[in-house]
Amino acid sequence: MARTKTVSSAKPAAPLEVARAAAHEEPHGFEFGGPIGASLISFGLPVVAYAFAFLCNDVTGCPAPSLTRPGALFANGWSNGISTLKAETGWPGWTGLITLEAAAGTIAWYALSLVLYKVLPAKEVAGIELKGGGTLTYRLNSFLTALTILVVAAAGTIVQGVDFPLWSFINKNYIGLLTSNILIAYGLATFVYIHSFSVRKGDASKRELAPGGTTGNLIYDWYIGRELNPRVTVPLIGEVDIKAFMELRPGMLGWLLLDLAFAAKQYKNFGYISDSMLIVLFAQALYILDSVYNEPAILTTIDITTDGFGFMLSFGDLVWVPFTYSLQTRYLSVHPVSLGPLWVLTILGIQGFGYYVFRASNSEKNAFRTDPNGESVQHLKYINTASGSRLLTSGWWGTARHINYLGDWLMSWAYCLPTLAAGYKLTPSIMYPGTRLVTTEGMAGYAVPVTYFYMLYFAILLVHREARDEEKCRRKYGKDWERYCEAVRWRIWPGVY
Repeated sequence: MARTKTVSSAKPAAPLEVARAAAHEEPHGFEFGGPIGASLISFGLPVVAYAFAFLCNDVTGCPAPSLTRPGALFANGWSNGISTLKAETGWPGWTGLITLEAAAGTIAWYALSLVLYKVLPAKEVAGIELKGGGTLTYRLNSFLTALTILVVAAAGTIVQGVDFPLWSFINKNYIGLLTSNILIAYGLATFVYIHSFSVRKGDASKRELAPGGTTGNLIYDWYIGRELNPRVTVPLIGEVDIKAFMELRPGMLGWLLLDLAFAAKQYKNFGYISDSMLIVLFAQALYILDSVYNEPAILTTIDITTDGFGFMLSFGDLVWVPFTYSLQTRYLSVHPVSLGPLWVLTILGIQGFGYYVFRASNSEKNAFRTDPNGESVQHLKYINTASGSRLLTSGWWGTARHINYLGDWLMSWAYCLPTLAAGYKLTPSIMYPGTRLVTTEGMAGYAVPVTYFYMLYFAILLVHREARDEEKCRRKYGKDWERYCEAVRWRIWPGVY
């Protein structure tokens, strides 16, 4: 998925000096398990997102206490067990999964993102050369958009404190916001799939189909994306590149707002913001702001250059990134873990080293791609390929073929470690009626699959992305890629993998 995700500058393509279309590539096969895998992912991941939202909650605990004793939970039958879970998770019923207020707020957020995209100053940047010739121009101002939103949010918080309506709205309508974005992801994927059938060879608007999205299987092509860079003209806004717009704006910046809303919730509940919350906020805000600041870097990622825009990226950008990547701050909003100096320094050290590897390697690649004779990169060694590209074999990219992924993964540790042996339950207070106590008694460690999910998932994502990129480069460069792999042996982690 996207970074994504992922999803940002965290997803660079191979270490190429120049990205050019190959004269000939072998046919693409199915990925992600083909049509069956695409179906399972497309209809299974929303269930996973809801499971995280309900099973780790502020009603009874994280996880719901009965899940720590599954045998006892269903001892009196499945029906009784499900009823217990509904009560412990605050299940609102099917109709309660979305409200008019949440839907309206979501639409307003997308509208605001479009308006800021239009009215704020922007850089016009050309993308890589298309297979059909020529390049597309991208309007980039995500960083300025982020600053504008954060300044307004900060001003509102200074004036109204943690009761600033934005934070209250998010915490009150969390489930409805999740549902609204899921529906938009499905709708957007369906729209671009249908729209892709209007692409014509030699189109003057430079529209192209994605190499792997024209298998003829409806569900697979809908999932993976048929059109490479779908664009639409929005009234009063103008032309919008759907994929580039969704990559960083509604979802990535929405992730940051969710984090801040959960921090406000913690402060409102406990009167302070814990060191664990501050670390996660710092780590994730750094990642997000770095991504939008280096927005031009997304133009060389596999998401932009190779993948079509379908449900995979639509759901990843708009749902998976904001709602699963913010699990740790949501957890800490209810259970404010206190770390102490030793843990704080350890986690910040891991975060700092990961960021250094990530940013230094990406900066080296981009500097070499921009000017191979530049002072900072002229000493680097490389392999010339038949396609005209150059593959770096020294510097950061001589240590591993995707060394930036290692830094990216190490940074993810700083999201999860602050939750320690995660798990809590909420019990009514005897001394203070109407309030609840947060305790880890009998719960420590049970929420680790939730709060550490990102580390495991991200490792799998990066390994899978690396494999996809390897296959793409193998098709493109042929024997040149084999020479490159002999020169640069390790894939991601030097000496390990």
